[in-house]
Amino acid sequence: MSIEVNNESGMEVDAEELTRLGRYLIEALYLHPQTDLSILLVDPAAMETLHIEWLGEDGPTDVISIPMDELRPGTPGAQASAGALGDLAICPQVAADQASAGGHSTLDEILLLATHGTLHLLGYDHDDEESRAEMFGLQRALLSGFLGRPAPAETIA
Repeated sequence: MSIEVNNESGMEVDAEELTRLGRYLIEALYLHPQTDLSILLVDPAAMETLHIEWLGEDGPTDVISIPMDELRPGTPGAQASAGALGDLAICPQVAADQASAGGHSTLDEILLLATHGTLHLLGYDHDDEESRAEMFGLQRALLSGFLGRPAPAETIA
């Protein structure tokens, strides 16, 4: 298992905690132990560039997920195959604003975004009521399990 965290954001972020979360998610979603995940923390200008390049939208966003091998979650009896899960780009400055609005810490928001982004890498989406309920329910359960307490409320639209 390889979880790579690179912080190019200019903000202090607990990379070790993000790495622990990545390991937790890989295990909890029954992914192969040799699954790779890359997390890049970027400043608002870099995030805006990625947002335009990947989604065709202006302005910085909170998280962008770029899947690689189109892996899907496994099950307790059938682990997913090994591969590169993909890349997450997270903007801690946007996360800090959302955390303030949500009444929780910036780290909690970054962990929420990393969980959300990882689910996107695995094919989950929230473009209708049913898929939103499934994705956000799983997101809350995973993050609560990792934190050992209730997950912060979603600030993700």
